[in-house]
Amino acid sequence: MLDFHRNGAGGRVASRAVGEQSGAAAGSAPPPRLPDPELIERPERRRFTAEYKLQVLREADACTEPGQIGALLRREGLYSSHLSDWRRQRQQGALQALERPRGRPKGEALAVENEALRRKLARAEAELARAQKVIKVQGKVSALLGELLEPRGARPNESSDK
Repeated sequence: MLDFHRNGAGGRVASRAVGEQSGAAAGSAPPPRLPDPELIERPERRRFTAEYKLQVLREADACTEPGQIGALLRREGLYSSHLSDWRRQRQQGALQALERPRGRPKGEALAVENEALRRKLARAEAELARAQKVIKVQGKVSALLGELLEPRGARPNESSDK
């Protein structure tokens, strides 16, 4: 009464009828867990540093007897295509380029400090200009409010003798 079907991961799984037991003895360990077909374990790509590549290439270049390169590749878990790719990269100078730090090159300390101070000065000048505009607006608002709040008939410059 075994019915085989695919488990989604390429394997076959036996389905049993309700109440039917496996051939294992009662009370023994539970059957091993099957991999979840929803989860696909994806191997992570290996990444090799430039230093490691150059070290392996130096060791491979030092091999003189037959079979030594094969033993080196087996020991390191590499393929012969790794060596050929890395040799090509070394000839093109790509491995030396990988050793350099990433990002912009650091400038001189004095030039970096000068640039930082220039940016700080520009921000301070922009803030000062905004503050001056606010002060002008506040002065105009104060003058306008002063005119609006004066009593209409009590202007000191006008004479009432006309």
